[in-house]
Amino acid sequence: MAPEQPQPHRTFASDNWAGVHPEVLEAVARANVGHAPAYGADAVTEQALELFRSHFGGDAEVYFCFNGTGTNVVGLQSLLRPFEAVVCADSAHIHVDECGAPERFLGSKLLTVATPDGKLTAESAASRVQGVGDEHHVQARVVSVTQSTELGTVYSLDELAALSDWAHSQGMLVHLDGARIANAAASLGVDFGAFGRTSGVDVVSFGGTKNGALGAEAVVTFRPEAATSLRFLRKQSMQLSSKMRFVAAQFVALLTDDLWLRSATHANAMAARLGHGITSVTGGKLAYPVQANGVFVVLSAAVVESLQAEWPFYVWDEDTGVVRLMCSFDTAESDVDAFVARLGDLMPGR
Repeated sequence: MAPEQPQPHRTFASDNWAGVHPEVLEAVARANVGHAPAYGADAVTEQALELFRSHFGGDAEVYFCFNGTGTNVVGLQSLLRPFEAVVCADSAHIHVDECGAPERFLGSKLLTVATPDGKLTAESAASRVQGVGDEHHVQARVVSVTQSTELGTVYSLDELAALSDWAHSQGMLVHLDGARIANAAASLGVDFGAFGRTSGVDVVSFGGTKNGALGAEAVVTFRPEAATSLRFLRKQSMQLSSKMRFVAAQFVALLTDDLWLRSATHANAMAARLGHGITSVTGGKLAYPVQANGVFVVLSAAVVESLQAEWPFYVWDEDTGVVRLMCSFDTAESDVDAFVARLGDLMPGR
């Protein structure tokens, strides 16, 4: 009998690199029986919608999509006209990592704000609200926040509510990019519904893919006047799935028995373990506090090159030497401990 081959360790490149949670795959398989009405007129989709409303409230309108960039574009489009602009952090995914899709398909300008921790405040956002009523200037209309942020930090409920209150006082609306909304909720010990209407958010881009789904995202709106237009905007933006039951089935799995929370809590715990391990290594330095499932570390180019040969991950900022390490629902303690041990071997002065 041939000896068993050692299993390759999991990477820290991205929670997008992780597979699909087994319970999600099982839910998709259960939905794959016989024929069902297309485009969301099926029982599985209705079940998923009811699960969403149990968290966000009975008046929440939910529109399932299948990728994050498309979901952000659809959600923002329901809030904007082309001469209006979006205020966002300079690290925001809609600005850095969506290949200009929001600006191309919305026709709206992004007004970016430098932030030390990835989080906007009323004061920092106000710095980009200029030329109100002046036809020569784009009109700031939406504040877009990411929860948890691209730097792994998390807005507290008070911070989010304060920013929303300010935005609404200025006649602006609030969009929340929740690609990792589950990790943020787990970090704060709250239900993800707390990031909706009660925090003053008008539209949420809800992410399931990074939380163990195959490809499931949703636009959630708390503005009744946006509901009708979103039906058409989703279709026109090529985010309407014909076999919707398979997208919906993923959410049924995630939102049943708190799978979303179990997965996010585990990913966050592995990130905390990783962050603690790194700081215990001589010379190990975190760039930002570990608050969700991302760990940002300052490493030399030589150490990065050696580590990446064994552990794929991304360099976040070449100028500062900051790298990003992401944990997932399936990250194991053994993965974390092996990475920390190898880092210790490579750090100068060992």
